[in-house]
Amino acid sequence: MPVPAKEAIFADRHLGLDVDAERQMLAELGFNTVDELIDRVVPPAIRTPTALALPPALSEVNALARLAAMAEKNQTLTTMIGMGYYGTHTPSVILRNVLENPAWYTAYTPYQAEVSQGRLEALLNYQQTVMDLTGFDLANASLLDEGTAVAEAVAMAHRVSKSKSDVFLIDELCHAQTLAVVRTRADALGIEMRTVSVSEELIDTTPCFAVVVQYPNAHGAVRSWDSCVEAAHRHGALAVVATDLLALTLLRSPGDFGADVAVGSAQRFGVPMGFGGPHAAFFATRDEYRRSVPGRIIGVSKDAHGAPAYRMALQTREQHIRREKATSNICTAQVLLAVMAGFYAVYHGSDGLRAIAGRVHKLAQRIADGLTHRGFTLAADQFFDTVTVSVPGTAKHYLEQALQQGINLGQLDGDHVTIACDETTTDEQVQKVLAVFTDDCAAQPSEREPKHFALKPDYLRDDEILTHPVFSRYRSETEMLRYLRSLSDKDLALDRAMIPLGSCTMKLNATTEMMPVTWDGFSRLHPFAPTEQVKGYLELFQELEAWLCESTGFDAVSLQPNAGSQGEFAGLLVIRAYHASRGESARDICLIPASAHGTNPASAKMAGMEVVVVACDDAGNIDVSDLKSKAEAAGERLSALMITYPSTHGVFETQVKDICSLIHMNGGQVYMDGANLNALLGVCRPGEMGADVSHMNLHKTFCIPHGGGGPGMGPIGVMAHLAPFLPGHPVHDPNPGGDQGGRDSGIGPISAAPWGSASILPISWAYAAMMGGDGLLRATQFAILSANYIAHRLAPHFPILYTGEHGLVAHECIIDLRWLKGATGLTVDDVAKRLVDYGFHAPTMSFPVPETLMIEPTESESREEIDRFCDAMIAIREEIGRIESGQSDANDNVLLNAPHTAEVLAQEAWPHSYSRRDAVFPAAARGAKYWPPVGRIDNVAGDRNLVCACPPLSDYVADAAD
Repeated sequence: MPVPAKEAIFADRHLGLDVDAERQMLAELGFNTVDELIDRVVPPAIRTPTALALPPALSEVNALARLAAMAEKNQTLTTMIGMGYYGTHTPSVILRNVLENPAWYTAYTPYQAEVSQGRLEALLNYQQTVMDLTGFDLANASLLDEGTAVAEAVAMAHRVSKSKSDVFLIDELCHAQTLAVVRTRADALGIEMRTVSVSEELIDTTPCFAVVVQYPNAHGAVRSWDSCVEAAHRHGALAVVATDLLALTLLRSPGDFGADVAVGSAQRFGVPMGFGGPHAAFFATRDEYRRSVPGRIIGVSKDAHGAPAYRMALQTREQHIRREKATSNICTAQVLLAVMAGFYAVYHGSDGLRAIAGRVHKLAQRIADGLTHRGFTLAADQFFDTVTVSVPGTAKHYLEQALQQGINLGQLDGDHVTIACDETTTDEQVQKVLAVFTDDCAAQPSEREPKHFALKPDYLRDDEILTHPVFSRYRSETEMLRYLRSLSDKDLALDRAMIPLGSCTMKLNATTEMMPVTWDGFSRLHPFAPTEQVKGYLELFQELEAWLCESTGFDAVSLQPNAGSQGEFAGLLVIRAYHASRGESARDICLIPASAHGTNPASAKMAGMEVVVVACDDAGNIDVSDLKSKAEAAGERLSALMITYPSTHGVFETQVKDICSLIHMNGGQVYMDGANLNALLGVCRPGEMGADVSHMNLHKTFCIPHGGGGPGMGPIGVMAHLAPFLPGHPVHDPNPGGDQGGRDSGIGPISAAPWGSASILPISWAYAAMMGGDGLLRATQFAILSANYIAHRLAPHFPILYTGEHGLVAHECIIDLRWLKGATGLTVDDVAKRLVDYGFHAPTMSFPVPETLMIEPTESESREEIDRFCDAMIAIREEIGRIESGQSDANDNVLLNAPHTAEVLAQEAWPHSYSRRDAVFPAAARGAKYWPPVGRIDNVAGDRNLVCACPPLSDYVADAAD
């Protein structure tokens, strides 16, 4: 009789090592079982005594069935709420070939520009779109959401404004979530926010450093801000405009009427609402503020052969480098979503976008016309897509009537209802809306052209937009498809090869985990839809929060932070609020080890804390004596310690419990950075070590893909005493009982949507559900096994910088290249670029120690791929040895000239002292050859001559002539 086939277990698909590989790797390390290895690596004092009490692992089929059942519980009604979130049609060619394509969603942040040219070009398209529509000459490559983008603009204005005031004015008709997020930031920074009806007269009589307005505003009204901008400038203040990209295809741009900063969301450019995100926010400003702009800017430089090449410009602003001098903790962007928004503009072009905007405006006009003919009064007669109707005391009635028609309208208060049109709005829906506002439900709207509500000519833009050829070249699907493919082919993502980045955990993003993201039941919901319509989401949130608590030892979780940096900020604000509730508001010192992630000190500064750096010893551990001294010196000002565990140096510090106790004895709280949570699950719990709060990078440990540098999610877990202080929200409070739920203890929102980037949480739910407790434990064990195997293989060739007390590492290892420059004149950059010729993305460079490489294999890489990487590193060491011995020219060698392109290989004259084969087909390179599209990029030239726009039209004329 045939033996029944073994049922497929997802963990076996996710984990890269089979039984034979596990046994062989353990044998090379001198262990019989993986449990023996873990016993030597992880300090006994912090080991979790019991297995994770998670539900039994689901199969992929059953996990999808459960998620489908949840999605069915969400009601996808017609959404006309507005408030910064709108229905949109994602072009199918972009949906299939970008959002659902691992070549795009598994890529890493483009720090290594030579292997990121495709997504860098896509981001340049996004920047050009934003620059054209906002009327500015500089835009960044995306922020997290509109609310935090406004907050970043206010913070920048405070830094660069000529005004000495610490007050800024924000218009009361900005979106409610924006007002709340900005207030949270302002309170932390110690600047005063005044919510007012902005006018020229008020600005003239109120000293302030910035004025913030919404254009169109929360009522949908379009008005002229020229005089207010001029008044702000008279007093040395900056004018910040939160705006809408689709509206700006028709309306005068903020740059045109003299504003200093324009921010907003690019969500309606083809990115689903997804119950709140992820969506790319934009930030545009004047060139004079280029060195103060938060986030990243993509610029144009040139490679070693003089060819144009893209790179992340002005990288000194990156918070990993600037630490406590950083002006923002923004590290994660929303790259994948910015890429989609840029491609949406490329797909539609100027005429297509204006046609969409014109149709949306006309539908809103028909609604306004129908309402006024029925005797209703409107809040404004100049609007783009949103009509606000006055219904004194009866707003709830009309919302209920609309619900019976399957439509969600917006409610500003008890007296006003908003009706927002978008790309997905139909004539039939307009008729249903108007029927809601008439006694005769069969009444039809007027068919006449609604002339009365046409926008005034003074409000309309008269300049051309999106004139660059990229916005008109790819209009057929054939050409668009090939363009998308050509860009993805230039990049090196996880679908091609291992990305061995220490601290970044580039693991498998399984297809089953990704599929539900685009389902209508998750993607089409407005973040402010009534909670009774999102029961499936609430069920998912509840289960995921419970599993995260069980996995980490915390008592409560907030899913709101939509990046690790946001989790840090939220966690520190929670600590601050806790101290304040005990009458200890003076506690404002945050102790941070010298090895910490750069976002840690930046977040502490944003939370209004003073950073005191704690030394590390020669083994890379926290210097406990220095910590004790500084904790005692801080006295009653000690607020928190931020600690990464395992340490940023990749080891399990044995004294972590003592460190936490020391902080508690001195009245402080312990914030644990969750960047290295992939080394803990099932082995030990942060809450049991003494941590009070920690963020959890779901885009690392729980399989949300990095998407080229975002999206991310950084929920925080807290112990019970901190739970009352978790973030709230003015529309839906995810923390019942917090400040918006009847008590004044909780902090305000730190993200624009109540549950952050909700639409990607099914990814992490699916991962945890399909792995189960045993699977998560095995993932941790294999991550630690693979890292130690790499350290073991590379140790004879490169010094391993830090190890634990038994000579072992955690889930990552650091190899020391500080000797390289003195021995050969080479640097860590040369090794990183040479790895490209072998088909690998470089490990993390010069962090946490300059001139080192931090390597993390994760649990999802096979032994074959790990060996391929080790073989490449060993071969590179041999190439270095030939330079040391004089066999290779110190000024002309394979490392110094790497990476080598196909164009270089094909040139008739070969100018180098080494062979073409050695250049592009080194012996250790196996499998499909990755060809870098450009040679080494000149970073200095890029920063000196910053160009953040698509190349000028003259370049294309020259290309055509050639």
